[in-house]
Amino acid sequence: QQSHTIQPQGRDPLAGRRRSAEYFGTGHGLARIPRIKSPPHRGRGAIVAMARGGRKPHVTTPEKKIYKKINKKERSLAVASATAATANPKLVAERGHIVDGVLHIPLVVTKTIEDISTTAEFMEAAKRLGLMGDIMRVRGTVKTVGGKASWRGRRLKHRVGPLIIYGEDKGIAKAGRNVLGVDLVSAADVSVIHLAPGGVPGRLTVWDRRAVELLEERLKGKIRMVSLNV
Repeated sequence: QQSHTIQPQGRDPLAGRRRSAEYFGTGHGLARIPRIKSPPHRGRGAIVAMARGGRKPHVTTPEKKIYKKINKKERSLAVASATAATANPKLVAERGHIVDGVLHIPLVVTKTIEDISTTAEFMEAAKRLGLMGDIMRVRGTVKTVGGKASWRGRRLKHRVGPLIIYGEDKGIAKAGRNVLGVDLVSAADVSVIHLAPGGVPGRLTVWDRRAVELLEERLKGKIRMVSLNV
């Protein structure tokens, strides 16, 4: 599913080919490559890959199929497996999350969490639930990235923190969107990318009770089946 976030890349098919050069033919004691006809660069090679300003030999093409398809039942089973992993304290701890102060795993809260509308209220709720240790861990992992990524707005990198899954957004998505490392997603949109970032299961997750009901309805009992097999 991570392939769905990749943008196709390609090069201009005419890049390096916009020249008036042509092949002179044999019998001139010259290599068989197109050459520029007019001064001041008459006789210089062009267009071919080995020539200055010529085309690239092996370019990426926008026609490349990077979107990998997956069966619907297989995707649902993957979401169910990743969901079951969030209820395993051992997997959550092995993933690197700070779980010492967390009240319970899996952490299921009442619907009142949906009504949070400010960042201050969100941080207070995170403190009561025991999530501040993991949030502070994420703050300590921020580092600057060099190279082209820093030119393009991807200057900072950090670890992944807690995941909040809600049933209905009554302001919580806006309240917690600016907290570093915390992701907020509805039960209708949650996927393996959220539950197991990088393909590693066991993310520290806070479930809204309504979100659990919606996800069970969406996956049609697959969560219970996977939980019995874990």
